[in-house]
Amino acid sequence: MHDAYETKGTGDLATAIDDLARAFEVYKESNDQALAEIKTRGASDTVTADKLARLDRTLDELSLKTRRPQLSGAGPQHTHADLAHKSAFDTYVRKGETAALSSIEAKALSAGTGADGGYLAPDETERTVNAALRGISPIRAISGVRQVSGSVFKKPFSLTGFGTGWVGETAARPQTTTPTLAELSFPTMELYAMPAATPQLLDDAAVNIDEWIADEVRVAFAEQEGTAFVNGDGVNKPRGFLNYPQVADGSWTWGNIGFISTGVAGAFPAANPTDKLIDLAYSVKSGYRANAHFVMNRATEAAIRKFKDADGNYIWQPAARPGEAPTLLGHPVAESEDMPNIGAGATAIAFGDFRRGYLVVDRVGIRVLRDPYSSKPYVLFYTTKRVGGGVQDFNAIKLLRFAV
Repeated sequence: MHDAYETKGTGDLATAIDDLARAFEVYKESNDQALAEIKTRGASDTVTADKLARLDRTLDELSLKTRRPQLSGAGPQHTHADLAHKSAFDTYVRKGETAALSSIEAKALSAGTGADGGYLAPDETERTVNAALRGISPIRAISGVRQVSGSVFKKPFSLTGFGTGWVGETAARPQTTTPTLAELSFPTMELYAMPAATPQLLDDAAVNIDEWIADEVRVAFAEQEGTAFVNGDGVNKPRGFLNYPQVADGSWTWGNIGFISTGVAGAFPAANPTDKLIDLAYSVKSGYRANAHFVMNRATEAAIRKFKDADGNYIWQPAARPGEAPTLLGHPVAESEDMPNIGAGATAIAFGDFRRGYLVVDRVGIRVLRDPYSSKPYVLFYTTKRVGGGVQDFNAIKLLRFAV
């Protein structure tokens, strides 16, 4: 900012945390000033409003800095087979030679072939991509994640629960009732990216090919799966939690996502808007609240930053340490740009334990197919991974709908 606050040009996370805390203090002072102007004159001064808007942008930028993952540190130890795979994959990517890589995959009984589906990237590349995705894909970061070797993951669940009860030490044990079981199915779908490289880059021995591929595809993968985890329709992509049937929480049944309404179409109520967020938080059973997150987009978060509780304290608080998220009513906030904006009938805020409520399914293996022909002189790398997702516990997630 150029008025009362100016950020420091540094990428250091600890400094970013300090900057965020100081910026929020200035933000609170400016917002209090705006509220006082509205109370006395019926509207806030243009200068104050502009200052608040700039501070909003600054807080958004600093919040993003504090959430960026640090990917440094020692990696796992490599076996001889790992090193051989890495070397063969490097040769394939740089020069297109497949003999060594085909031999390795044949010994591993891999179903893939060079002509049909490309070759498996080394485990290190897969770990790097998945770690990066967890850092920059907001829903993946807070959800349950399961790795599978097949194309579909099936999970049984009980509709009626098991029969239980209390008995005396010597009393007869009655037979328990048999639970009614159903099955949730999570198919994995193919997610792809196609980074391009120049021949000069591939010839440069100083370039780490594993890191280059991981860096090129991680953002593309994160953007695509982030959208699917929120809004995906389940057709050739994961099913997003907003795609399931939504019902008023008082009429909730398994298979639906419950919601509560703000009572105002497209807005929070003018009086005590914080009460609706409290209602949302307590619509989730106590067993799910301990690890619950709020999920919303940046515009919604900016609106809520101005809210106070009955004691005049701001309910939104910036992150206290690097890598942490800001909090709302004591619960962390996951910022997902794929959540809808506040609008008439929109479910712009979700709350719940996503670790238990939403499951991301990764099929083991990232495949790379080298294509030096389609876009000469560039070499394309058709990179694929299989990902699925869907709600696994309909008790765990609730929505706030901006409607009467």
